[in-house]
Amino acid sequence: MKKLKVTVEGKIYHVTVEPLTEDIPMPTAPTTAPQVPAAPPTAEGETPVLSPLAGKVVAIDVNIDQAVNEGDQLMVLEAMKMNTYIYAPKSGGIRSILVSEGDTVEEGQNLIIMA
Repeated sequence: MKKLKVTVEGKIYHVTVEPLTEDIPMPTAPTTAPQVPAAPPTAEGETPVLSPLAGKVVAIDVNIDQAVNEGDQLMVLEAMKMNTYIYAPKSGGIRSILVSEGDTVEEGQNLIIMA
């Protein structure tokens, strides 16, 4: 047993602690990565645009059949009061938009299909 003096926000506490022995197993964090939903299959030549995080769709800046260039802004997601901008991964056309403004999305969810 060890006696310690701990100060928290200016208040002093006297505590007694007991060192753990090697015989007591320590809890560990899970070793498996969280499961990200797989993107639905797309037709040949189509590119899915996936959500990089869970959040809320606050703006959709493109329309179906609109031509976009690589790097053009497609939509805006909000998570924890911060905006994340989603950009076109390649030049092409917008085949379909799978979400609407105000929708809540999960990480890895398919947002847009580009052709």
